Amino acid sequence: MTEKTFVSVFRSSKKPDTYIYIRRGQAWDDLPDSLRGIFGQPIHAMDLIMTPERKLARTSGKQVLEAIADKDFFLQMPEESSGYVVDFRRKPEPGGE
Repeated sequence: MTEKTFVSVFRSSKKPDTYIYIRRGQAWDDLPDSLRGIFGQPIHAMDLIMTPERKLARTSGKQVLEAIADKDFFLQMPEESSGYVVDFRRKPEPGGE
């Protein structure tokens, strides 16, 4: 694994809170067709220098770099909100919220 890699981050035009990290300059057409279809048109969010020690909101630089080395991209999906499902399945209590 490379110590430092220049990475471009794109957000999905189809899926909210979904981002893909790729090597800067990598051709979008080189990614799998199925991924491109689900992700939609990429919208550039930022470029950054990724190191294994870098801390990110939902992952680590090490995980991003390992995924890029293995499959040429790292896909960050939104966190599941378990409370969202529970709130709609639970019967409201009288006088409660």
